[in-house]
Amino acid sequence: MLQSHQYLRQFSIKPSVQRSAVMNFLMKNRIHPTIDEIYMALVPTMPTLSKTTVYNTLDLFVEKGAVQALVIDGRNARYDVNISAHGHFMCKSCGKIHDVFDLDASMFKLPETTDFKIDSVDVSYFGVCKSCQGN
Repeated sequence: MLQSHQYLRQFSIKPSVQRSAVMNFLMKNRIHPTIDEIYMALVPTMPTLSKTTVYNTLDLFVEKGAVQALVIDGRNARYDVNISAHGHFMCKSCGKIHDVFDLDASMFKLPETTDFKIDSVDVSYFGVCKSCQGN
């Protein structure tokens, strides 16, 4: 696995202490966190970190293509360091978001008769995860 500063350089992002810390958190915690979750996890070891810095850092990461932003719950943007083509499943019971792979490639394409240029595709599923089904 790449180090956070190596990963950032791949996207022409100059590593700083804050940027590396945010990316390191995303790489180690594949939970699709919100800005608040990232901030609360990092501020105990980085007391000078501001929520604005976390927001601006994530905005830069999205702009450069290093992470993707999800608005799956309708309230908060969540961030995913996995930028490969994949979908997401959100459990309506526990609120956890899971990556969904092995999707049919046709889900990511428009019919050839359209004149649209696709920049991104978002595939989201909603339901109850296996863990919550027993409760």
